[in-house]
Amino acid sequence: MGKINLAEAVKLKSIMTKMIHELEDEIRRVAFTTIEKGEFPEKPIRNVQQVDDELDVVRKDARLLDRLMYRANIDHTISFKNEELTIVEAIELATQLRAKARLYKELGTAVKEEFQYGMSEHTSIYQIALFEPEDYRKKAIQIERDAHKLSNIINAKNYSIILDFDDENYF
Repeated sequence: MGKINLAEAVKLKSIMTKMIHELEDEIRRVAFTTIEKGEFPEKPIRNVQQVDDELDVVRKDARLLDRLMYRANIDHTISFKNEELTIVEAIELATQLRAKARLYKELGTAVKEEFQYGMSEHTSIYQIALFEPEDYRKKAIQIERDAHKLSNIINAKNYSIILDFDDENYF
């Protein structure tokens, strides 16, 4: 059996998903044809059964690869900010950090005090930020850096984890 690292497996999973979609499209193309009455249909190079058989193989390989990747993401850990995290937790944390950075960037662009046009004819209405936008702008920068650093740590770890998977049919 062949071996690939987890980083290659992540790329391979994407390739396999694309292959599955392409094979599904091929089945749709070879399953039907349009002819004039009395004419005989041209047979495609591959028939539905051949494409379906190949699709079954790729789907089975994709399930195996998923299982191996999920297991590796649970069994292996990384260190980040003096904390040991499984890879799956680290991936989720990186996603959460990016979301937090986006929110903080939005808060960081807020105006401290802003007149609200068209809100009332007889009264001046203002929107007042109950926080310091500049503080959130700075926090966003740091959190985004943390997310990048964590992603780099995860990526480096992915290159060190070896999975028993034969990728010969895909690369």
